[in-house]
Amino acid sequence: MTTAAPPLPAGFADLEAALKHYYGYETFRPGQRDIIEAAMAGRDELIIMPTGGGKSLCFQLPALLKPGVMVVVSPLIALMQDQVESLQENGVAATFLNSSLAAEEARARQNDLLDGKVKLLYVAPERLLNPTFLTLLDEVAEQVGVSAFAIDEAHCLSEWGHDFRPEYRQLNRIRQRYPYVPCMALTATATERVREDIMAQLQLREPLVHVASFNRTNLYYEVRPKDRNAYGGLLALVKKHKEGSAIVYCLSRKSVDETASRLQQDGINALPYHAGMSDRARAQNQTRFIRDDVQVMVATVAFGMGINKPDVRLVVHYDLPRNIEGYYQESGRAGRDGDPAHCTLFFNPGDLKRIEWIIDQKVDPQTGEPLEHEQRIARQQLRQVVDYAESTTCRRTIQLRYFGEQFGGNCEQCDNCCHPQPIEDWTIEAQKFLSCVARCKERFGMAHIIDVLRGSKNKRVKQYGHQELSTHGIGKDRTVDQWRLLGRSLLHQNLLGETQDGYPVLKLNEGSWEILRQQRKVDVAVPRELNVVDTAASASRQEAEQLFDRLRRLRKTLADEQRIAPYMVFADSSLRQMAQKRPQSLIAFGNISGVGNRKLEQYGDRFIATIRDYCEEMGLEAASPEPETTNSAPRAPRRRGALGNTHFATLALFQEGHSLQDIAEQREIKPRTVLNHIASLIEEGQIKQREGLLEEEAFEAICLAMGEVGDAMLGTIYAHLQERYDYDDIIVARAFWRHEQKQAIGLAAQ
Repeated sequence: MTTAAPPLPAGFADLEAALKHYYGYETFRPGQRDIIEAAMAGRDELIIMPTGGGKSLCFQLPALLKPGVMVVVSPLIALMQDQVESLQENGVAATFLNSSLAAEEARARQNDLLDGKVKLLYVAPERLLNPTFLTLLDEVAEQVGVSAFAIDEAHCLSEWGHDFRPEYRQLNRIRQRYPYVPCMALTATATERVREDIMAQLQLREPLVHVASFNRTNLYYEVRPKDRNAYGGLLALVKKHKEGSAIVYCLSRKSVDETASRLQQDGINALPYHAGMSDRARAQNQTRFIRDDVQVMVATVAFGMGINKPDVRLVVHYDLPRNIEGYYQESGRAGRDGDPAHCTLFFNPGDLKRIEWIIDQKVDPQTGEPLEHEQRIARQQLRQVVDYAESTTCRRTIQLRYFGEQFGGNCEQCDNCCHPQPIEDWTIEAQKFLSCVARCKERFGMAHIIDVLRGSKNKRVKQYGHQELSTHGIGKDRTVDQWRLLGRSLLHQNLLGETQDGYPVLKLNEGSWEILRQQRKVDVAVPRELNVVDTAASASRQEAEQLFDRLRRLRKTLADEQRIAPYMVFADSSLRQMAQKRPQSLIAFGNISGVGNRKLEQYGDRFIATIRDYCEEMGLEAASPEPETTNSAPRAPRRRGALGNTHFATLALFQEGHSLQDIAEQREIKPRTVLNHIASLIEEGQIKQREGLLEEEAFEAICLAMGEVGDAMLGTIYAHLQERYDYDDIIVARAFWRHEQKQAIGLAAQ
């Protein structure tokens, strides 16, 4: 039940007068006045308004005009401090309570609350639900009054949102404790499913729901390949936008530090920001960025939530984001002032493995069991990001469709619209594709539909009898990548639907039937490299990738059983060789690089069984053995699982200060064996100091080379360095590099 809005305080003839008084604006932005009127009348509200749309004013102005204190729930200390400082600069009585305050300062702020000196109180959800704080809030409610609860970043409430936080789920306890206090939920991004979840979780009563357009017309979107020239592209972008601020997002802390350091070396004023830094260092770097003391902030996605810096001209995602919603919100921190801004995503399919590893770590904190539901949703969201990055369709169309908003036409503000690929008429192919979806009863995802179209007789196709369908094999003339391009294009053009519950099942819609009835034409932008016939080589690569993914899942299962990290079972390089060679005997499996006697005994049977099952399903035989390499480079140290007594005997002598040659002579083993021991000890973190093993200049040069050509082949690294460093240096440097990589992956998952 709604109530009449309270009268405005003396001195304000209308809401516009209050807006001018507190904020200096003459008029409201679209939608703001209706939202504020509803808040003044005490209605519950759900506000979806993109970054830069004026969301904060929607709860701040009612807080200033209504009696009592408005409690604002904010997820990050940096976020609330930034907003409170900004409000105080405007003369608004706002404060926050969090763990950064000394006890004496916290008591002073609590007294101000009880004395009615505060209009906006910012708190984190954890503090709000603390029994001691609730007791204080009861006193405030009785003595001063609570005008409303404003739940900022409300997408955190929903498991379907891009930044789900379990502590947010408990906020419904506040509604139960203070049923008479209205509640306003606000976020920049939320799909329809997320909106429904937010309203249910907060028990909103007949709320006003306002969903603003997600179209940020001033932003230019582009995707670039993340190849060996990617850093040069990043540097050029930063220099091009040197008149404004820039944010560069990276996936891991290590990547943040390395990228910030490289930019600094190239004369760019850049700072890092990630959770591995102290609170003080992060706060200092954030302040310097906001105050334009530095141009570039290189950060993990923890940075930027609610940061009120309107003049960011460039946002770069140097690593792949985890979902469309997060990418939209992070890139949306550009151009909040409405002026043109640039958003670039560097795409490398290799980033997928790191994110998939992070997804695999989603476990129940109580039982340690995998959270399969959350993992499934996260994997579907990640696939949508890949679809976005690889798409030839208008970027803006894809983003807006994700949020349920239709966009009709060329945006002229993205790379695909400004530099379009050749357009081809694929109506016949679309009819084949959609007909196959229909004949499969709209119960399967894209991969299965493509298998049927291309005439596969794998186990799943036979299980459902789909080899008998009339559409089986009618698409053999197109490659898997071409069919996938068409499927994505149909989804992006809203000519095909897909469920969003973690099981991406294709569904026909009105547009689909128009195509099937020959009432609509389908045009597809086709990259030139896809206009080729299928080859045995491309089919072989696809089969190897599918088997590789299956072997990765087996590795994860084995690692979980032993409570060890997956890389301790087998490295990715070993799994890829298994996927390529498909060994089906213990002898053949033992010839795989990285398979020693112990691992052969431990894991051989289970991996061989998986490979055999896959080959049987796909009708494959073992691949032909690869020819012996003629590379003159020495063999790299082969991983043998856990370190043995022989490694620790070498370690003891090394720690006593003996040289590698001395150790070889004392132990009566070859110097190369000693070097391999040292490399294994470094990889396992037993040796951490490079002093005495490797010059710093050599380490940095070799790491730079591995960053460009990978760390798989010693000969490749040696050649890339133009033979300036010997193989011993490369082996030692690579061991330190790999240890740091493992640490970075672990930190990224925290």
